[in-house]
Amino acid sequence: MVTIRQERTADLDAREALLEAAYGPARFGKPSTRLRADRAPSRGLSLVAVEDGAIVGTVRLWEVSAGAAGLALLLGPLAVHPDCRRRGIGSTLMRHALSEARRRGHAAVLLVGNAGYYGRFGFSAETAGRLWLPGLDDPHRLLGCELRPGALAHAQGQIAAPRFAQRVRRTPSPALQAA
Repeated sequence: MVTIRQERTADLDAREALLEAAYGPARFGKPSTRLRADRAPSRGLSLVAVEDGAIVGTVRLWEVSAGAAGLALLLGPLAVHPDCRRRGIGSTLMRHALSEARRRGHAAVLLVGNAGYYGRFGFSAETAGRLWLPGLDDPHRLLGCELRPGALAHAQGQIAAPRFAQRVRRTPSPALQAA
């Protein structure tokens, strides 16, 4: 049985291994990854799927400035271990993430992805309005979902890290410290 829960500090290594298995090193070159770099996800919006004690899925949401629309959340990455795909784990993580974001009072969620998959959760390119993400080659992959009706009605401008973004403090690895 798969359980969805808040991510814990002890999950970080397993989460990184899962992301490596799901996406490989190509994930580091994505525009949404660069936007999230060195920032903490939004409080309470880092979820993992656990089965038999192992992390088999993950999703995080990050606060972003969404141009004229103000603050929104950026969802990603959503990842499910390759051996566990096509079992509804990603859909369950999405439903939990959107529900928790709504419960916490957030108005809108953005992501970069396939409208064919994310449309079932209420995401569309039209909802993202005239927002743009630096480095995104295909603007039709920028999708939006309003948790509060009209939240993205006048959305336009660049998606960026908000000024108040909480930075992650990185500790150099022991190998780097010894160098």
